Amino acid sequence: MTPPSTWFRARHLVGQSLTGSSRRYLSKGATVPNVPNSRLRKYTRRTGYTLLGLGALWAVDRSYNASAVFRNFRTLWACAAITLDYKLNFTPEKSELIPELHERVATRMYDLFTSNGGLYIKIGQAIGANAGLLPKPMQIKFAKLFDDAPQIPYATVEQVFKHELGRPPCGPGGVFEIFEEQAVASASIAQVHKAKLWPAPGDTEEKWVAVKVQKPDVATQMEWDLGAYRAVMWMFENWAFDLPVYFAVDFVADRLREELDFVMEAENARKTAEYVKAEPRLADNVYIPKVYPEFSTKKVMTAEWIEGVRLSDRPAIRALMGEADPGSPSPLPQTTKPLKGGVKAIMQIMVELFSAQMFNWGWVHCDPHPGNVIIRPHPTRPGLPQLVLIDHGLYVGVEEGFRRQWVELWRGMLAGDFDAVEKVTRQWGMGIPDLVASATLMKPVKLHRGEEGKRRAERERERREESQGKELSQYEMSMLMKKRLKEFLIDTDMMPKALIFLTRNMRYVVCHTQKILLNHPLKISAWCKVRNNQSLGSPVNRIKITGYWASRSLSQRPNLTFTQRAREYWHHLIFRAVMLSLDIVFWTNKFTVWMRGRLGLRPGVGFEDELEKTMREYAKSNLGVDVSSDVFAG
Repeated sequence: MTPPSTWFRARHLVGQSLTGSSRRYLSKGATVPNVPNSRLRKYTRRTGYTLLGLGALWAVDRSYNASAVFRNFRTLWACAAITLDYKLNFTPEKSELIPELHERVATRMYDLFTSNGGLYIKIGQAIGANAGLLPKPMQIKFAKLFDDAPQIPYATVEQVFKHELGRPPCGPGGVFEIFEEQAVASASIAQVHKAKLWPAPGDTEEKWVAVKVQKPDVATQMEWDLGAYRAVMWMFENWAFDLPVYFAVDFVADRLREELDFVMEAENARKTAEYVKAEPRLADNVYIPKVYPEFSTKKVMTAEWIEGVRLSDRPAIRALMGEADPGSPSPLPQTTKPLKGGVKAIMQIMVELFSAQMFNWGWVHCDPHPGNVIIRPHPTRPGLPQLVLIDHGLYVGVEEGFRRQWVELWRGMLAGDFDAVEKVTRQWGMGIPDLVASATLMKPVKLHRGEEGKRRAERERERREESQGKELSQYEMSMLMKKRLKEFLIDTDMMPKALIFLTRNMRYVVCHTQKILLNHPLKISAWCKVRNNQSLGSPVNRIKITGYWASRSLSQRPNLTFTQRAREYWHHLIFRAVMLSLDIVFWTNKFTVWMRGRLGLRPGVGFEDELEKTMREYAKSNLGVDVSSDVFAG
């Protein structure tokens, strides 16, 4: 039996631990309330408050911050899931499941970019431009990012006009006499409307303009998006893929900021028009639409409306030039007299324009995809075509020293001066000059330079012999690609960042659907403009044209001494001789294809098609990249 003193002490302690209410219950003989039910109510209230707080934060973020915070959460969540998926499933033991892994990752990335929109579409398009280096599921997914983006409603457009120009787009007191509410095109950061200017005294004809309106959410989201981009690139380099991708973040971010400033875009257009006007071989063949600064601000830009056919519309281009489209079952109706010169004239102009930008002007349009190139009948000579270049938001200026290196590299590779190739690539912190030359010339090349060069060539030969006849697994191909890219990018601090956008320029011209075979800055010199040229039947020898501009630009530099100019002309003469041999190969191929057609034999393989086949084989054996033929589809 418990002693009385012990019983009273225990009762006193229990009484201290109870509330007054509980003691009243005990004094009346009642039981203690159900503790689990109390905890359930407490946690339910806390969950409700948390959800209410998150809902309020989401509403504020959406209304006043264009959902920037929650977009970042979505980004980090998706990238964390991708990183974890690769860490767990990218292993030799799961090699056969790697295609499924790539499919999951491609879907996550595509869904992320399309859900967030804005600059994410730009980033996705940059990835899509490099699709040849990506697994096939990603090649397919990112091709869809080049479709038109959703339009903002007219009410939002009206708000932008009132904020930027102090007036509505049209109506009484409006900026324009007519403003079409439905946009004619919509991209990731802006959309374009057709409008008509109010007639000025003395006007004898109507003036229609293209009005580019920036989507208001983009500016609000920009810094958040760029911050997420920075974090993701750091995560991919240090946690997920162990590849050098972070080095270009600052340079890319600065260029994207510039693209949102339409005043700068108007200045870019003006500067480009001056360069074109001063170049006799382009002045009459290329046109840059006039910008109206009085109707332009940082978020609204007004330029001439140009009627014509976009280069991306291959059947319409063929019809405009009066040529049959091999991909069309029946010829398109010809409503106007065909322009002279055929598609060859168009490609000649385009190749020369972008060659002049890179090699002569050092002023490079970095978004020249086929949708930004319009072909129209020449205004004063209607029988001839004229190329119109639009969308001047993204340009890169190339400083003199780098431009000379770029020209020397290009000329050296085509002239067979591989010492020059090695010299430039080493200055840029890049290795494997033999890979650079092979990818650029689209044929295996061995660089023999003394004992070290022989040893490298021997090691490469042994590696190829060892891999011959061996079918690489998915895991082995991916590891080979990573190894070769690391060997290629030795010191990213030395690499000129302008190369990033120079290659972007060339990639967009290379492929009708903005695709490319290899993503490294030097491969573009032989692949420049190939896909547009290829999709139109290889009408011009674009390697010869681009090479000529590269070599000629050095011999015509101002401020050269007599000795320097004589030396450059001598090099140019040697280069022309090399180009003659390339021209013989080009025309021999065209003659063979023509002759087989006349004899009713199986069609031969075109010049660009043969180069494409060679590069696809080279990419698989040397880089571990299995390039789909769809990458080159135009």
